Amino acid sequence: MNGQVLLAAEEGGHQGLTTTLFLAVVAVTIGITFWASRQTKTATDYYAGGRSFTGVQNGFAVAGDYMSAASFLGISGAIALSGYDGFLYSIGFLVAWLVALLLVAELLRNSGRFTMADQLAYRMRQRPVRTAASVSTVVVSIFYLLAQMVGAGALVALLLGVNSDALKNWTIVGVGILMIFYVVVGGMKGTTWVQIVKAVMLMAGTIVITVLVLAHFSFNLSELLGEAASNSGQGSAFLEPGLKYGADLTSKLDFVSLSLALVLGTAGLPHILIRFYTVPTAGQARKSVLWAIGLIGAFYLMTLVLGFGAAAMLGDDAYGQVAESGGNLASPLLAEEAGGGPDTLGGAVLLAVIAAVAFATILAVVAGLTLTSASSVAHDLYANVWRKGKVTGQDEIRVARIAAFIIGGIAIALAIPGQSLNVAFLVGLAFAVAASANLPAVLYNLFWKRFNTRGAVWSIYGGLISAVGLVIFSPVVSGKVDPATGENLALLPESIDISWFPLENPGLISIPVGFLCGFIGAMTARESAAEDRFAELETRAFTGAGAE
Repeated sequence: MNGQVLLAAEEGGHQGLTTTLFLAVVAVTIGITFWASRQTKTATDYYAGGRSFTGVQNGFAVAGDYMSAASFLGISGAIALSGYDGFLYSIGFLVAWLVALLLVAELLRNSGRFTMADQLAYRMRQRPVRTAASVSTVVVSIFYLLAQMVGAGALVALLLGVNSDALKNWTIVGVGILMIFYVVVGGMKGTTWVQIVKAVMLMAGTIVITVLVLAHFSFNLSELLGEAASNSGQGSAFLEPGLKYGADLTSKLDFVSLSLALVLGTAGLPHILIRFYTVPTAGQARKSVLWAIGLIGAFYLMTLVLGFGAAAMLGDDAYGQVAESGGNLASPLLAEEAGGGPDTLGGAVLLAVIAAVAFATILAVVAGLTLTSASSVAHDLYANVWRKGKVTGQDEIRVARIAAFIIGGIAIALAIPGQSLNVAFLVGLAFAVAASANLPAVLYNLFWKRFNTRGAVWSIYGGLISAVGLVIFSPVVSGKVDPATGENLALLPESIDISWFPLENPGLISIPVGFLCGFIGAMTARESAAEDRFAELETRAFTGAGAE
């Protein structure tokens, strides 16, 4: 069954079109990167795009950074396979922006400079706080990168007709090389413009599919949902809670855990946090979040049509292919079907366009993630911990580029064995780590006078270790078997089972642990310097006085 849709397209003579559009997207992004490289002169240019972006531009870039492969591929796939329960991902991702808007965006822009650690270290001892923040940034970024790379492997395999495992692995390697190129050459300016272009393309492509799917059902949403329920084989259960979460106590707790991670994780994602530093003022930071919410909200509403549309319109073979990919091929295959089918010119054109847009989505997000983690290594670890601030901007940029190669290599190595996992699920893990390790420290530092160096270090490491540790001993890594087919769904071989922690998302435990560790750490240490500088940080955060 694998590859039947692809073979039909090839037999119709349309494979060259998909390849051409794919290469065109790559060429455009490379051109943007070279253009941006000529504009990047200083460390501020490399890390923050020279703080030259308007609120509207940054809003599109934030949306481009946030609407990742997890959104376009993973969420639509989760809805196509799990119905109502899959749509809960969309709700969590959208509601999370209210936390980011109300608690983080403006205050972080005023009180930081390039990285999350700048805000934390403002009133604390530099070395331990920056080290902890940098470690957390890299770990969260790698989790998120893993999701994007898995999505890239599935997408490009579909787009270019790659069917063998070896060629899929080489596809992931190729995407990794591209993402390293964007970061090394383009910096934040190049990455931001790639994200803006990608956001426009993604919104346009999603609108086209949504309109075509709704037109197929005469814009009758009830008819669409009814057909989806019928074709899914689940009947009315497909449209009701409980198909994926709620069957037993464990799955109910897993849903609560996932919801906490999604809602709280956005405000702790380092690649989102650094976007607030690319605008010149706090007002522009607030404006960028409002634009991002509008774009993201509209997009997530359309994922409802994409997911249920895939369940309603795809035939048995194509729907089986969606299931085999963990849901990741739902949107591209739906685009092909909405365009007329796999053996038509319209289907081939729409598949090529949407797959190329999705690939641009992946490129933009992986570039942002890699830049974030590389910047943290260079600015926090190298410049402020190892060299104690005695370093030039050019030295920082050089180290950031070296770090990009290393982090990109790690992401490639982890993505190859993780190709069977749903990318939305993988991002849920990244959100859990961000909410557990980063958010407690950021919020405590902004709103609690007693918070100090020990509290920051304990909250970051406590949340990070508990989140990652629980994932290692969860069904994600070992012991998860499909009850219907007996297929091993975990990362490790079936013979290895170390899954004593029953939940697939650790947020329910690790997020409270992060906050608790920060509280205990702060209460057991007395650092008057941190309290003395709280008034300065508070004034700076709420008024913008002294913000860079």
